Amino acid sequence: MDEQETVAAFVEAHDIDSDPEYWILDLVAEVGEVASDATRSTRWGEDPDAIEVKPDEIGDAYFSLLATAESLGIDASEALAESLAKYESRVEETGNASSGER
Repeated sequence: MDEQETVAAFVEAHDIDSDPEYWILDLVAEVGEVASDATRSTRWGEDPDAIEVKPDEIGDAYFSLLATAESLGIDASEALAESLAKYESRVEETGNASSGER
């Protein structure tokens, strides 16, 4: 069983299935908690070397991302492969994976 299937089974087993809009809001909230950890630990960017993010916050964001993908009927592994191919193409064409100018 892959990670997306594991999350889907957990969601079903605990009757916490919801519409994609809910999962998207949950995902944003969880990523916000990662950002909050980073912001606080670096003293709002004053000490970037002090960055500290709790692993469970990354896990919460990952769970929400996989639940979002599942609720939208998107295979997260296929979506990642598509993104990696896109980034690889950008690197080959421009020498940079970014989608915009820096």
